[in-house]
Amino acid sequence: MRSKILALSKNEEFKQLLKKNKVSNEYVTIFFGYLKNKNKEKLNISFVTKKKIGNAVKRNKIKRRLKNILDEAFKKISININYSYLVIAKPTMLNNEYTNIKETLIQSFKRIK
Repeated sequence: MRSKILALSKNEEFKQLLKKNKVSNEYVTIFFGYLKNKNKEKLNISFVTKKKIGNAVKRNKIKRRLKNILDEAFKKISININYSYLVIAKPTMLNNEYTNIKETLIQSFKRIK
């Protein structure tokens, strides 16, 4: 069963999250915090890749990897659904193995409490 994930949609939501807390590692930067008018039953998360990383194929590959990792992490660890998340990918994600990225990302989500 796929987890209930809802993407951020409004520009104001992105701006508010960029002012909140953040956690960084070598692959991603995760901004998180409470947002008003948020659906309490779904996980609010968006994935962003900058155009500097590569063409659309490479950027979409990174987003697919992140979504897949998050689905697996959602089953293994408890992710706080009350927070909204903004995950910004770094260029180092392209050249590294999936398992390394997965372990690092899971550790980052464990630090968020």
